[in-house]
Parts: sequence; structure tokens; C-alpha cells
Amino acid sequence: MIVCIAEKPSVAQEIAAVLGAVNRHDGYIEGNGYQVTWTFGHLCTLKEPQDYNDNWKNWSLGSLPMIPSRFGIKLIEDKGIGKQFKIIENLMQHATEIINCGDAGQEGELIQRWVMQKAGATCPVKRLWISSLTEESIRQGFKDLKDQNSYQNLYEAGLCRAIGDWLLGMNATRLYTIKYRNPSQKGVLSIGRVQTPTLALVVKRQNEIDNFVPAQYWEVKTLYRNTLFSLEHERISEENKARTIMESVSDKDFEVTSVSKKEGKDFPPKLFDLTSLQVECNKKYSYSADDTLQTIQSLYEKKLTTYPRVDTTYLSTDIYPKIPSILEGIKPYSSLTAPLSGKKIPNTKRVFDNSKVTDHHAIIPTGVNPQDKGLNEREKRVYDMVARRFISVFYPECRFSTTTVVGMVDKYKFKVTGKEILEPGWRVVYDKEPANQTESDTENADNVVLPTFEKGEKGPHVPQLAEKWTTPPKPYTEATLLRAMETAGKTVENDELREALKENGIGRPSTRAAIIETLFKRQYMVKNRKNLVPTAIGCQLIGLIQQELLKSAELTGIWEKKLRQIERGEYNSAEFIGELKEMVTNLVNQVLADNSVRSMQ
Repeated sequence: MIVCIAEKPSVAQEIAAVLGAVNRHDGYIEGNGYQVTWTFGHLCTLKEPQDYNDNWKNWSLGSLPMIPSRFGIKLIEDKGIGKQFKIIENLMQHATEIINCGDAGQEGELIQRWVMQKAGATCPVKRLWISSLTEESIRQGFKDLKDQNSYQNLYEAGLCRAIGDWLLGMNATRLYTIKYRNPSQKGVLSIGRVQTPTLALVVKRQNEIDNFVPAQYWEVKTLYRNTLFSLEHERISEENKARTIMESVSDKDFEVTSVSKKEGKDFPPKLFDLTSLQVECNKKYSYSADDTLQTIQSLYEKKLTTYPRVDTTYLSTDIYPKIPSILEGIKPYSSLTAPLSGKKIPNTKRVFDNSKVTDHHAIIPTGVNPQDKGLNEREKRVYDMVARRFISVFYPECRFSTTTVVGMVDKYKFKVTGKEILEPGWRVVYDKEPANQTESDTENADNVVLPTFEKGEKGPHVPQLAEKWTTPPKPYTEATLLRAMETAGKTVENDELREALKENGIGRPSTRAAIIETLFKRQYMVKNRKNLVPTAIGCQLIGLIQQELLKSAELTGIWEKKLRQIERGEYNSAEFIGELKEMVTNLVNQVLADNSVRSMQ
């Protein structure tokens, strides 16, 4: 009997239906030579400290660092999990072959491998690797089953991630709690490989805001032909200088000295990966990262969108022939897909690039009609974002004209810039959604269409003087924090550069939402409307930590890069674990040697 193991009961039902397994039993579905069973996400976890050593049961500085000679796994203590595992174990003990049907990613690989190890499975194992749950995709996936060994690097990367989180989290949390927690306080000082540098980003930004000293400056502008021109060097730090300019220009004509037009192209925004979808949903609808993840996961399970936990914005070339049928299948958008029907779909590197796709491609619709799926309001909104983004990438670029007008008054130069859309191209996909701002839009873009100016024309004008103050940095929102995590704290607006920095980002697309939620749960930060604000205890914790290793997004990003290299077979997993053990040992020794009197208030 062939045993298939999926990550959720709902996914198991879809697979069973395709395989012709229709007989339901407690914990599995059987038929046509298959037994299809399931986990509930993680059934197993790494053992706890006391499982390795009795001396590690009690928290003490003398027991640190805790470094097991060999890591082991155990079942998560839960009645439901225990019952389901017994069913899985019995099926696997009698299986002739096992097919791992877990989510096609690093975490999904780890979840199922641990279950198979715990169940003592010895038969051959194949891997189902699919990007959507449509019947066509499942059937094709079963035709293309791979040997489990093909995904060994993926498993090792997931295992190294789990071990790294254990080593740093267990040791650093005990270390800082015992060493620095105020005796009157309860609870632990939780330290995490990703959560601590993420918190450090928020605390650093809050410190910049709190310590910001506003500076006064003045702006000189002038109104000519109902168009507001700005002095070329807008900010003037001395009021006397600003007033001198005002006096000099107030009784003289404004003369247009140059009018230049430049045509440009605005390419469609890139397809969504999970992080960019979470960013857009937070900006547009104030959805949390976790809200968006749960919603796009639901759309995936309803066969409407492809696998969501991805970090690429590209499609592989094998998807290209399927594009027309996908466009045809999304019926509610027929008015937008009609202009593409019957035409050759552009095969551009901005969309199709095998070198930018590893396990999965970008999030796109599957081509299944969403009208019959009973979507709730949030699902409708998120699906709409995915569908419009998908359609837009096949439209022509937007053509625009930028006009720059320069004028002189006395010896002072004034300038204004306006933008005119010549051919909207892909922007028509968003025309009925004026509130939508795609990532290719710039917040400061001047979309004002200017009147016609002629070089050499002159006339009266009305100068204006405005007193201004510099403003502090903006607090993080979930959208901007997700971007900061993706780029290891670097502020990057350019899509291509951001793509290059992803390898050094902190956390995985699938885990960043959980990290943010953990910081809320630990009460290290709170949400004030959309703004993320660190709490007093969050600020104190980061203030206590002197080791950059624990709170630097850049250093954490380097570890993430190595994990990705392990996944690709470019870095040795044993070497990585050895580095982690040495790092934790050094960290413990440094903190133990700290004799300064410091503790949480």
C-alpha cells in the first residue's frame, strides 16, 4: 500500500479525490491502492533541554552553554497529535512506499521528514512537489514524483534553521533572564535569532524619533500663472537670508528661461511574493502580516492562487504556455483580460526568469473562477490584488511625459516639474481603484499637468515665504518593518536592488508574520493605529544586549544567506552547526564575564 502524507486534512482530501481514494477512516482516506493521511502542521519538535540532560532542567548560569552532542526530536505533547501520530505510524510501518505531500517548501519538508523519522519508516519515499492544488496540478505532480533524496539539501537547511533557533534561543533566553532580570519581575527575557534583531530595528527607530531635534528652515516659493514654483535650493536655514531673497524678487518679473520635456516609461509592478503581498495589504487595508498570510493560504487551499510562501517575484518559463488559459479562467476580470485575448503574451525577463525561481514561482491566480468559492470580504480583496497584479504585468508599460520649467527672478532660479500620462498602459488595470498605490509609484511623484509655458515669457508673480521644521523619521508600520526584515534593515526603494538583498534578509517569508506576532505576544512592542511602538520592556531588553551578534539585522542576514546556500548545496550543514555552537559558547562567556551592575527596571 502506498501511503501519502499531507500537511492538512483539507489538502489530504484534495489529493485523495484525485487519486480515487474515497473510503474514509479515522485519520486517513483509503482506496485505489493509496492511504492518504495528514499532519496538523508540526507534530514533532526538537527535544527540550531536560530531555538531553537532567542538569538542564533547572535554570542556572553554571549549566550554560547547553549544547547537545546530538539533537533529537519528540512528539509535541497534545492528545490530538498523539492520536493522529499513532495512525500515521501504523500506516507507515506497513507501507510499501511513502509519498511526502507536505507543503512544497523548507518547513513542509522538515515537518514530514520528522514524522517519518519518528514513525520509523524504512520503505522508499517519493516527493510530491506542486505549486497549486488544482486537479491538473496534483495529477501532473504525481506523474513527476521525485526521489526524496533530491530534496536532502532542503531538509538540511530546515534542520539547521531549527537547530540554530534552539541553540541561540534556549541559551540566550536563559542567560539574559538569569543574569539581568530584576528579581521582582516574573516571566523570561525572550531572545530569538530573528525576533531580537527585528525588535532592535523598531527600538532603534523609536530612539531616533525620541532623540530627534527639529531644525527650523524657510522655503521661498512663487506663484506664476497659477503654478507654484520652488526656489532651486528650497531649504534656507537663516530667516534673514530668506527675507532678503523675498525682497529681491518681490518687485521684479518672473522670466521663463527653459522648458524641457522628457518622455519616460513606467514598467508594470512585479508579481507578488509573500512579503510584497503582505506589504501592499498592510498599506491598503491595514491587514497585519499574519492576516494576509492566513488569507492567501486559504485562497491556495481553495485552489484559487498558487503556493503562497514564496520569496520570488518571477515565473519560470514552463508557466508561459499556460498564461492564456489562466487569464481566460478569471472570469470577473474579463473586461481587463479581453485586450490580451488572441494576442501574443509578452515573454519578458521582468516576468519569466528561471534563474530567479528556485522551489516556487511568484503568487498568481490558478485560473479557477473565484465566483463559485464563497469568498469572504478579506479573501475577495486579497484575490483581487493578486489577480490585478497578474493581469497588469502583461499590459504595455505606461508612457508619460515629464515637463520641467525653470524661471529666473533677479539672480534666483525657480523650478517646477509636472508629469503627464501619455499612454496609461498597465495603469488601466487599476483605474477603478484610485486608492491603489503600486510599489512602482513614488510617494513624491508630481502628477500635476502644467499649463503651456514658452521660453522667454515674462510676467508678474506672487512670492511666498513659509516657515518649516524638519520632521522626525516615521515609525515602522508592519509594511515597512517587513521590508526592513527582507533587506536586513537597509532602506531600499528600487525593486531590482531589493531583489538582490533578499538573500541576506532576516527570517523567511513564511515566518516573518509569526515573528511580528511573537513580539506583540511578548509585549515587546504594541501597535498604535498602524505604527509599531516598542514597549518600555522591549527598549530595556535591547538596551541590555551589548552583543551585536544578537541584535544586528545585518549579522542575522548573513546566517540567513548561509541557510540559503545550504539549501542549494553550496555550504556544508555540519560546518554551519559548528559555527553556531562556537558562536553560542562565545556569547555565553562574554555575558558571564560582564560584571557591570545592570538589570531590567
